[in-house]
Amino acid sequence: MSTGESSSTPSGAHASVLMPSEAIPADALHIKGPNFNNAITLQELLESYEKIGFQATGLAKAIKIVENMRQARQNTEEPLTLFLGYTSNLISSGLREIIKFLCEHKMIDVLVTTAGGIEEDFIKCLGSTVLGDFAMEGAGLRKRGLNRIGNLLVPNSNYCAFEDWVVPLLDKMLEEQEGTEKKHWTPSEVIRRLGKEINNEESVYYWCYKNDIPVFCPALTDGSLGDMLYFHSYKNPGFIIDIVGDIRRLNDLSIHAKRAGMIVLGGGVCKHQIANAMLFRNGADYAVYINTGQEFDGSDSGARPDEAVSWGKIRANAESVKVYADATLVFPLVVAATFGKSHWESQSQAFQPKQANGTHTS
Repeated sequence: MSTGESSSTPSGAHASVLMPSEAIPADALHIKGPNFNNAITLQELLESYEKIGFQATGLAKAIKIVENMRQARQNTEEPLTLFLGYTSNLISSGLREIIKFLCEHKMIDVLVTTAGGIEEDFIKCLGSTVLGDFAMEGAGLRKRGLNRIGNLLVPNSNYCAFEDWVVPLLDKMLEEQEGTEKKHWTPSEVIRRLGKEINNEESVYYWCYKNDIPVFCPALTDGSLGDMLYFHSYKNPGFIIDIVGDIRRLNDLSIHAKRAGMIVLGGGVCKHQIANAMLFRNGADYAVYINTGQEFDGSDSGARPDEAVSWGKIRANAESVKVYADATLVFPLVVAATFGKSHWESQSQAFQPKQANGTHTS
């Protein structure tokens, strides 16, 4: 030590670094991850997410809220009406089959999506979407007649097949419109009719038709279906789609719901259309958002549930969470831990052998 230097700690430094903390509440959750030294099931792994932290904890909360909504739908006195919203890219992805599962087994009450979320379902019944890569160069794909959706590829031939299928149906619907004193089709009625005509169990909207699940698409013309309607308006003009009829029907479904919950995958039109419908009943009772949007730019897509509380679109005492993640990563886990688990358990019980007195064997 050089002459004149002090060996004492600088004044206040020790207290600043090691400031005493207040007592941790007795009910605090202590952070702890799963122990892979022991074999664990998927359900046990997902349950461990609550104590991992960050978005894992958000996912665990989303699972709890979705399970609460699932159970609330079965309440005979005050059943919950469950609204599911999703963007078109998710139907382009393999989430289509998960959404189909929910509709096939009547686990959802109302769907809201965008134009691509409608047409891509039907297009997949006519031709495949295949895996590509995010780095594939656009000009080269254009020359090959391939359209890129992230790391998915859709051949132009699929859209040609869609045109061949949908235009004759538009002709029929126009005839029916003119034959019933100028009946106007709402977007949900168009979707229901297409779901009936596709007659394919791989289709989300076939099951919505079969199970009478309304599907709303405020931006029905914003995609390939809009292109077909554009061309059709020149070849066989006069077809009318009434968007006012649908906003009345959607808002009425919200108003008359005993309780209401929403699951929204992504943002944009589908997110706000559901949230705005909730305003007419003074807010949703449950809300789960799953998207990658950020709120710093003031977008509704990035907004957290608390912003919707300020508008009266989610109730102040509602159970709500936003999970900051790609829905293709986490929504399969959410469904597996809730609707899927319940479905598999009921299927297992249904196939258990019975004793002579009618009880299940152990």
